[in-house]
Amino acid sequence: MKKLLVSIVEDDRFFRESMRRFMKSLGYTVEAFPSAADFLASPHLAETTCLIADIHMPVMTGLELYRHLVDEGRAIPTILVTAYPNDADRARALNNGVVCYLGKPVDEDDLKRCVSAVLMAGGTKAGDS
Repeated sequence: MKKLLVSIVEDDRFFRESMRRFMKSLGYTVEAFPSAADFLASPHLAETTCLIADIHMPVMTGLELYRHLVDEGRAIPTILVTAYPNDADRARALNNGVVCYLGKPVDEDDLKRCVSAVLMAGGTKAGDS
């Protein structure tokens, strides 16, 4: 079975590394990037099954990254995380098709649930259940 690739785009090195370790501990293949530009230039873009992106990043925010991918015809199921959650941003993100909008520090159970929802809803079928 092909491993599912989770890509993390997060400018905070500490948070990026802790997310990477957590997702790896769940058995996912993980790539982590310090910026949206690094992710967009990456050869892993095409094989990413789930994207976890910080909203508040310099140059391109997580929501802008998501919109850019949709505009390019590469709508990758996306989970947005933010240290500054607010209802207006949350509603805008979810209305735009983002799968989950999570506040930091991220609750691990919420994150697991969101990633599971992405992978079950995605085009990847691990057998019909």
